Amino acid sequence: MSTEEHPAAAPRSLAEALRGRDDVSLAALLRSRPDLITPVPTDLTQLATRAGTRASVVRALERLDRFTLQTAQALAVAADPASYEELLGLLAGDEGDPVVAAALPHALGGLREQALVWGGDDRLRLVRTARELLAPSPQHPSPTGLGPTVREATAGMSPGRIQEIVATVGLPSTHDSVSAVTSLTALFADPARMSALLDEAPAESVEVLERLVWGPPYGQVTADPAPRLRWLLDRGLLLPTAPGTVVLPREVALRLRAGRAHRTPEPLPPPVEAAAAHRPRMVDATAAGQAYTALSTVEELLKDWHEGGPAVLRAGGLSVRDLKRTAVALDVTEPVAAFWVELAYAAGLLASDGEADERYAATPAYDEWRERPAAERWAQLVTAWLAATRTPGLVGGRDAKDRTLSALGPGLDRSAAPEVRHRVLTLLAGLPEGAAPAPESVLARLRWERPPRGGGRGLAGAGAGDGEDLRARIARWTLSEAEMLGITGRGALAAHGRALIGAPAARRAEAEPAGPGDKLPVRHRSAPAPAPPSSAEQATAAAAAAPLLAPLPPEPLDHVLLQADLTAVAPGPLERPLADMLGVLADVESKGGATVYRFTPGSVRRALDAGQTASDLHAFLTAHSRTPVPQPLAYLIDDVARRHGHLRVGAASAYVRCDDDAVLSEILADKRAAGLGLRRLAPTVLAAQAGPAGLLEGLRAMGFAPAAESAEGDVVIARTDAHRTPPRTPPAPVPEGPPVPDDTLLTAALRAVRAGDLASTAPREPAAGGDPGRGEPPRTTAAETLATVQAAVLTGEALWIGYVDAEGGASRRVIAPVRVEGGFVTAYDHTADEVRTYPLHRITGVAELADGES
Repeated sequence: MSTEEHPAAAPRSLAEALRGRDDVSLAALLRSRPDLITPVPTDLTQLATRAGTRASVVRALERLDRFTLQTAQALAVAADPASYEELLGLLAGDEGDPVVAAALPHALGGLREQALVWGGDDRLRLVRTARELLAPSPQHPSPTGLGPTVREATAGMSPGRIQEIVATVGLPSTHDSVSAVTSLTALFADPARMSALLDEAPAESVEVLERLVWGPPYGQVTADPAPRLRWLLDRGLLLPTAPGTVVLPREVALRLRAGRAHRTPEPLPPPVEAAAAHRPRMVDATAAGQAYTALSTVEELLKDWHEGGPAVLRAGGLSVRDLKRTAVALDVTEPVAAFWVELAYAAGLLASDGEADERYAATPAYDEWRERPAAERWAQLVTAWLAATRTPGLVGGRDAKDRTLSALGPGLDRSAAPEVRHRVLTLLAGLPEGAAPAPESVLARLRWERPPRGGGRGLAGAGAGDGEDLRARIARWTLSEAEMLGITGRGALAAHGRALIGAPAARRAEAEPAGPGDKLPVRHRSAPAPAPPSSAEQATAAAAAAPLLAPLPPEPLDHVLLQADLTAVAPGPLERPLADMLGVLADVESKGGATVYRFTPGSVRRALDAGQTASDLHAFLTAHSRTPVPQPLAYLIDDVARRHGHLRVGAASAYVRCDDDAVLSEILADKRAAGLGLRRLAPTVLAAQAGPAGLLEGLRAMGFAPAAESAEGDVVIARTDAHRTPPRTPPAPVPEGPPVPDDTLLTAALRAVRAGDLASTAPREPAAGGDPGRGEPPRTTAAETLATVQAAVLTGEALWIGYVDAEGGASRRVIAPVRVEGGFVTAYDHTADEVRTYPLHRITGVAELADGES
């Protein structure tokens, strides 16, 4: 039955209110505030205490939507306790608001569910810590803009001054300050009497009140206030709080506001508006093209790092110079390059090699990833992106110690990122198919669902270093990153993007009515937005999205178009063997719908270094070109091949040998060879102080085409994909607080809490010679303990015992003894909900449960 039917049964504390809940309600509390279950509380009193701690309350307040938070803020400026009618008046005003009235039960229900408010509708109480955080004070103004009450503002005022104010407003004098303040408060709270008083006010005085009414309520005055201020001060409409400072009392402000605590209550979430509409098939095709580009970009990045990528900074991460080089290689901006690098890292395709000269390189998982179908490779990337807490958009910014945040470096984790990404995509799924949202409407919706920090005392500093717009920044990055990954096309969510987040259910939730008088989903008004799916759920959704994407990208081509200007045009994606070989033989000149490759002496030499011969290259081009091989290209290949390997470089420290001694003489005479430390050992051999790699690079810079050789004199074939890191696991996301407990954990926790509460609250009778206090474990002698336990085995009764474990921790338990032997008692422990064995010497005492409580 409700507390309204039985006022005497109204809870006197939060613990009693929790004790009156059923298991479903307690499970909802622990699910919405998982920090309360870590570790599992011993009983409901400890659960209530933990629910009132500052850290837990701050975390709960930060997860409220805007209207639910406004409801809590209104309770913080209301009387304690407050009635439902008083709370409704603070939110809807004297004139009432049907939309606010319809939304308030859901908001109040959410506060009750999260144990931030307790008590019946006639005695609503905000948890003390929440009231301290949300109540206005000079140091921490309330978002309501209200100031202190008359009683609080006059706390330090002299009795004589209070009596003067009472007399000036026409109230009868009293014998004490308390009754005078009470009568003054009643005057300010009475609409009719307050209106009569304001009708007498000069226009200038009314203007002063209008400037303070919506906050901040504090103002400055001189030692000799102007007449307009003196009129207000004499009647208590402004009260001094410190020398030179006055405040507008809360009761006066509420009368001037027509009873409203907030200037603009926001009971309904702002809608996500569509900025453009496209045909769904066009959206899917555009997104598929972007998805294929994403795969190609990741492959191009890791192909560029095959031989070992950039060095790892001493503090971890990628240097600014290396990020710029990567951006140039990918033909993108630096922030976009940082995104692709971080994405490959999050997917486990990229890591540091762990060597003494630590560098970044592809992992063995990259080779496995490349062999999978395109749709599955895409699913792996987007799954990693959705779950990653690393936030590439922060690269280039500063941390709390003013250090630059680098790609792949520390300090990029933001726990809110997975939730914001998933929520943004869910909001996009609520729009009609093919509709692209207006970004500002998405941000407005997110700000309503999770208002920026700073709405209450202690909340503003929780995100130091990020600012209160971190979630908005992540949301903006999500919109652009989803487009680059092919989850959206032209700003609209594609079909495979909808499947990725389980969009059908999301669309039903978003499509529910949201007008006045309609019943809103509880999630819109009181409960926080749903948490991101678990890794297993996300993997299942990605597996469902992959088949939708699979038929959309264009089929890979097995040919290119060779042109007379030493270029080749790939009119679409190429088959992997063709793309790999062409990537060695030519340089990418431009990318887009068609990729343009350019053949140069250096690129042809690269193919020859990889073990190809001139005839191999001619045959390859002939087989894969829809146009004849141009003569300039054939000449280029033959010319480079003719000179390739004419010089041989080996390790002596290094040497150069050539059958033509005139070529060696030419090298010695070249001033550019001075840094190589060359000297002639024989007519056909030069020795060098530089190593083989440096010698090769120096000779190539001089225009020669040397080839490396082994100690046996064979040409060394360079492999571009030789370097891999040891097996690496992807970086683990950094969770935002404790994880949401699953049903199994909730069931076990509730059983333990209920049993512990039974042990702590069950009435009990002292055993012979014992008189345990209600809050302390019982104390009995060893003989009395043994006799009572043995008797309970025969009668089957339950006992209340005090027990000290091996670490010295004392606890109270309710047990049903089964047998006693060898100095041990075996019993069913109601506290732990299992059969346990206890040494008798660790039982401090026993007490029988009162009749009817077993």
